[in-house]
Amino acid sequence: MMSAKKIVQDFYKSDALIDASVMSEFLHPEIILEWNSSKGFLKLGYDEILAITAEMSKAYVRSKARINLMVVEGNIVSLRYSHYVKTIENPREEMLLAHFFVIWEIKDGKLFRGYQMSQLS
Repeated sequence: MMSAKKIVQDFYKSDALIDASVMSEFLHPEIILEWNSSKGFLKLGYDEILAITAEMSKAYVRSKARINLMVVEGNIVSLRYSHYVKTIENPREEMLLAHFFVIWEIKDGKLFRGYQMSQLS
């Protein structure tokens, strides 16, 4: 089985943040993501995460997470990253979307519990 670190690295290197079919491969069926965003608190399950991903795919043609820091302890991975995107309107220009800090618990090789904070750029 892949390490928790490798699972999280693969997740953020993939197109999961803008491709629901890729996203679904990484999510545990019982996933819960508690997200403190600049718009308030969200508690998201599997279907809600896929719905957000589908919405993102309508606006962005490219997504890139630049990881600044990663700390791993067993099946817990904490990271700080910046999320960059390219819009459909301007696919040549990379734009900083937001900064994130997230703690992931990995179960059965999938993202199981997430605790995330974000701040728009």
